Parts: sequence; structure tokens; C-alpha cells
Amino acid sequence: MTLDLETAAKERGIKYFLVSYTDLFGTQRAKLVPAAAIRSTCKNGAGFAGFATWLDMSPADADLLAVPDPEGLIQLPWKPEVGWLPADLVMDGKPVEQGPRNLLKRLIKDAAREGLQMKTGVECEFFLITPCGSEPADTADKQTKPCYDQSALMRRYEVITEICDAMLGLGWKPYQNDHEDANGQFEMNWDYDDALVTADRHAFFKYMTRSIAEKHGLRATFMPKPFMDLTGSGCHAHVSLWRDDRNVFSDKSDEIGMSEAGYHFIGGLIHSADALAAITNPCVNSYKRINAPRTTSGATWAPNTVTYTGNNRTHMIRIPDGGRFEFRLADGAANPYLLQAGILAAGLDGIRNRRDPGQRLDINMYTDGHRVEGVKRLPLNMLDAMRALEQCDVLNEAFGAFVPSYLKLKHEEWNDYCRHLTQWERDTTLDC
Repeated sequence: MTLDLETAAKERGIKYFLVSYTDLFGTQRAKLVPAAAIRSTCKNGAGFAGFATWLDMSPADADLLAVPDPEGLIQLPWKPEVGWLPADLVMDGKPVEQGPRNLLKRLIKDAAREGLQMKTGVECEFFLITPCGSEPADTADKQTKPCYDQSALMRRYEVITEICDAMLGLGWKPYQNDHEDANGQFEMNWDYDDALVTADRHAFFKYMTRSIAEKHGLRATFMPKPFMDLTGSGCHAHVSLWRDDRNVFSDKSDEIGMSEAGYHFIGGLIHSADALAAITNPCVNSYKRINAPRTTSGATWAPNTVTYTGNNRTHMIRIPDGGRFEFRLADGAANPYLLQAGILAAGLDGIRNRRDPGQRLDINMYTDGHRVEGVKRLPLNMLDAMRALEQCDVLNEAFGAFVPSYLKLKHEEWNDYCRHLTQWERDTTLDC
């Protein structure tokens, strides 16, 4: 039964609802709706001008309506009088095909017709930096290898625990929080769930983390590579596929516990990896993480080749134990809904077409990868990734009208970037 938001507002003390959608670039857009008007908003949607956000629309288009999903209601832990609602986009009475949440829901329905459900968890890495964004906020966080540093973690105790307490109260079952490999970088983990649930929570987590950081006079950033000498922020996804209560990826007879269907799913990700990067690594800065030189800690912890392995963090896909794998390509800029949609589309293509993932490589790809012939490398930049997406039949077929809209806006972003002259160019070329 669908949750009655008017009743829920009275019972929970909610005065306003944030009716929110995530656009193509991952920016969250919202309208603040008083509880007294939520019934009509659920029926008619909250109106937006789509062209004013990162969507492929024009000022001449009709109203973009964001129809809230009552099942996604999250009461703001730091401001409980407000309820956050993820919304689906509608225009002229039809779902908007380029809407990221709409796309994911359609792909989930496609999988369900085959009796399949993808469950995922995400590892969201982020930096706590100064409000101006110039450096990590903790001036004492200076270790060369700061990962898991107890003192640095505890210096941010108030921020991290406020976020974790919020997740505990929301029933997300968070289980670990740590200082990550870069100075000022953190990661927080919560339990895996259905892909749409995880995407909604991922979107809200980013909003919540930024909001609580601001409350403490800090700034949280999920930028993939905010500091060239420090490890970038990934968004690793742990993936499993289910039919009813059975994990389709699990096979105890396999050496590392992965079923044939699991290997085919991985094969699909490997087959479409270069195109998928345009989705999972969506900005210019993304490629300074996956093609980075060694950082001060000694490793980037990011893949640069399209390979898979067992329990080894130097590859794009890691199988840490039976029945699931970790997809390590995506970064902090990834759109929560498009990340899940991309994995699901490429993986299901792998199963349907029995894609061979190739040889499992149990080597250190950072030191020995050059010795392996025929290994596909990831795109060197955003333009290469966009060109790969443009040519990818798998994702074009699965995503439909989304792809040309996405690529149109991303090409505009790339062209805008190319119009900027950097100091490096002046320093190295003035005397050419």
C-alpha cells in the first residue's frame, strides 16, 4: 500500500517536503512543498522548467513535472520537520526518457521480467575541506600514509558520527566509517539493498553529508580528484544478482565462488567498460583519478585497465568472496541512478549474450600490468569515453533516447573546458 504522505506528515511532525530529482549531471533539484499541499503535488507533480537544469530541453518545452515517490520518503535527521522525496520526471503525461531515476526504474523492470533483481551497496568516498575548497580542513592531517589514521578520524568525530547516527536512525544499517587513503578523505559504509533503494540513499547521502559538513563549518566534496598529489575519491559498487531468495552469482564449486552467470555479467561490464566510463566517470576531472601517477601514499587505488581478479584491489573488478563482485571504476561524481543503470544494463547484456570476461589476472596491475598482452585500457579522457559511448550498441539500445541527450550536454561541457587556458600551458609554451 502506498504511503499517505499527508497522514505521515501529521504523525511525524513534517511541515515541508523537499520534492527532489537528480538531473543528468548529478545535481539535485528540488521544490519545498508545504505539507498541506503534498496531496495535490503527489497527484499533479511539482513543476520545473527543465531547461533551467542539466536536462536536454529548451525554454519552449512544457512544464517538467516531478512526481514524488512516497516510498522513498526520508525525514531529514538534522531538520526533522522536512521530509525528502525522490521524484520521477513526467512531461506531457509521459515519463521523461532522459530522467536518470526513470531510466533506472525501466531497466529494473526489464530485469524483473526475467525474474532478476540486482542488489548493490556503494562505498562513498569524500573529502572534508576548507569552505573555499583549497585544502583539507584538518591542518594536522599530514601523514604520508594516512589511511585508517585513528587520530585524524577522531578529530572529525562530531561530523562522522552525526552522519552515521543519522543513517542508524533511518534504518540503513551503517557498519563502518574510516579515514581513507588521502589526507582529509573519509568513507562511510551502509548495508546493500535493491538497486533503486541504494540509488535513492546514495543521492540522499551526498546531500546529507554536505549539509552536516556545512553545519560544522566544513565543506564536503565528492570531486574525483580535488588534489593532484592525493588519492582520488572513488564510489565502488558491490554487486550481486538475485532470483527470489537465491543469489544467482553464488557457486560454491567455483574456485572463488562465482557462478557462470556471474562471470557473464562481469563479461558484460568488461565488454562495455570504455563506454560505461562516460557514465561512471562523468567529468573532466574523473580521468585525473583513473589515469593518475602515483600519489604520496604510493598508489592511486583506481583502475586504469579493463580487467578482473580475485581479492586484489589493482583491477577494475575485484571478487573478494563468493556471490558478489566489487566494481571499482566509478568515482564520486557518478550520478547515483546512472551508476546503477549502467552496471545493470552492461551486466544483463553479458548474461544474455554469454560474454566471456577473459582470463582472470591475479597480478599487481600497477607493477606488472604492462607484461600482459591485449589488455584493454580505460579511456584517457572524457572525450574518448563519450566517443566510446556514442559507438556502444549495448548501452545505446538499453538506454534509448537518454544517450543522445546526455552526450549533447556532455559535449557542451567538454567544449567549455577546452575554451579555458591553463597556467600549465602558459608555463610550458610561452617560450616555444
